[in-house]
Amino acid sequence: MGFSTKLQYLLVRQLGISNKEVRQLLMDKKVKINGNVISSNPEVEPEDEIKVDGKIVQAAKTFKYLAYYKPRGVETTLNPEIPDNLINILPFSDVFPVGRLDKASEGLLILTDDGRYYDKILRKENKTEKEYLVKVDKPITEEFIENMASGIKIMGKMTLPCEVIKVSDSEFRIVLVQGLNRQIRRMCYKLGYEVLFLQRIRIGNVFLDKLEPGMWREISKTDLN
Repeated sequence: MGFSTKLQYLLVRQLGISNKEVRQLLMDKKVKINGNVISSNPEVEPEDEIKVDGKIVQAAKTFKYLAYYKPRGVETTLNPEIPDNLINILPFSDVFPVGRLDKASEGLLILTDDGRYYDKILRKENKTEKEYLVKVDKPITEEFIENMASGIKIMGKMTLPCEVIKVSDSEFRIVLVQGLNRQIRRMCYKLGYEVLFLQRIRIGNVFLDKLEPGMWREISKTDLN
């Protein structure tokens, strides 16, 4: 019978038994995950309750996933030595921000205590979409939209093609799958525009919706996935 290395390691460590004894427990159907007798090669996560002979070997862990509206003027850091940091305004002390949003910008941050989700969002290969609403200092032209969408050289590299939609004479929405430092502001500057307002309104399937600055709400697993 096959079984996951993670489960094997956990049972060997917690029960002080051998790999052979783990296999016997599985064959004897004495291992349950979330109340179910496991089959071959199960996926085991920290949220799973694992029991052997009715005794809990791993209690199910509950993680926090929060959508938070970062106000303008707040640094996306938990370092208390940096002025205007998140620690001073967050309602929770056990979560950390996923990614960054520069001090002059505002909008959606995802806060969590789950390091796996942090890695998943930030890994470049996942290409998680991030959508922003941007207001600039002068009328937006078709040339501006085309240049922003096709890519602009900033900091010695070309930005990836992206979706850009004009909202009004001075506002546009942009969807990025990159996270270069101050990317939108640098792109606009290269085209002769200054950003007056920048708000992140979406990360993946999670939307800012009706949140106001400083407010937060829990995120469902459906949205996270």
